[in-house]
Amino acid sequence: MTEITRVPLQPIAKGSLTKIWLGVAAIALAAGGIAYAAMPAAVHVQTLTAGSGESPTMDDVVLINYKGTLPNGKVFDQAQQVPMALNEVVPGFGKALVKMQRGGKYKVEIPSELAYGDKAVGGIPANTDLTFEIELLDFKSRAEIEQQQRIMQQLQQMQMQSQGAQGAAPAPAHP
Repeated sequence: MTEITRVPLQPIAKGSLTKIWLGVAAIALAAGGIAYAAMPAAVHVQTLTAGSGESPTMDDVVLINYKGTLPNGKVFDQAQQVPMALNEVVPGFGKALVKMQRGGKYKVEIPSELAYGDKAVGGIPANTDLTFEIELLDFKSRAEIEQQQRIMQQLQQMQMQSQGAQGAAPAPAHP
């Protein structure tokens, strides 16, 4: 019969187990910090007044009221009942709008990386975080808007044809 060589395990010194767990916790925290630092910038959306129903998609066109401010509180832009295609705005603005619902009012904080980045635009300095107050009035898909445009064009053509027909009426006969 062969005997297996046994190696005696040394007892763990007092306090060593605590040191091991502290080391594991420190490594986990460091890894979490590195992962957090590598995360892409995020848009923060705070609901001021809740909306209802579905949210728009990046393929939709929204109708909004908004006011944009710089970190010092200066208003750089504001407008009422503005239609905007979500795929044609700065990335942070679109990412915020797809989190909203009709009738809702929101405060949105957009980091500079998701706004204009290192480019100065109008009264907005380079590398500036932006804050918006946005009211989502309505939204429609591009297909719905295109269909409405076709209907409007058809109505205009019919109106022009009926006006042309009235102008071309035959003159009354003279005796």
